[in-house]
Amino acid sequence: MTQPIEIGRLLSAGISGFTAGCRVNQLSVPSFGALVRAPLGDGYQVYGLIHDIHIDDDGLVRQLVTADGVSEEVMKDNRERRIVPVEMSVLAVGYEQDGKIHHLLPPRPPLSLDVIYLCEDKDIVRFTEKFGYFRHILNGKDVPVGEVLAAHILQAGKARGMESGKWIESATQEAITLLRDDYPTLMSVLGALADIT
Repeated sequence: MTQPIEIGRLLSAGISGFTAGCRVNQLSVPSFGALVRAPLGDGYQVYGLIHDIHIDDDGLVRQLVTADGVSEEVMKDNRERRIVPVEMSVLAVGYEQDGKIHHLLPPRPPLSLDVIYLCEDKDIVRFTEKFGYFRHILNGKDVPVGEVLAAHILQAGKARGMESGKWIESATQEAITLLRDDYPTLMSVLGALADIT
């Protein structure tokens, strides 16, 4: 069994989503559209999709941006020992309780400093067997719906290996069905999905 990949710790949370932070040197692991989980004990964990990754500025960065001839050593020091965390915004798309997956908003959010893990392929396949969680993505506020859905479908398809084509086709059909009455969003989603196939 592989060791779960910790990608950060919870900064703030609500029922519909949460924000996690990590050090700059952890940034190679999480990616846009990735499925993550926050285990909370007692057989309960919250699942979400990363829909934004950003790095806020601080006073030193503001000074360095305007300085002439910043050395490579100073740049490396700022990137590797940076105190301001990389922040990931996560859209809640479901939860697991006592071994059963629910594509509903979680009954309670994770708590501050809870560890956030990247889902392994087997977890992704298990969570994405049905498409009920798509409604959370498609209704997400301040979420680039088409881009998040396309990135997620690509990653979930890769987790399936040889069965990816069939799953991606089913996922695309489900998105079309759900968005049949929302033409602008449908076109945005289909445009993004066209880039992954």
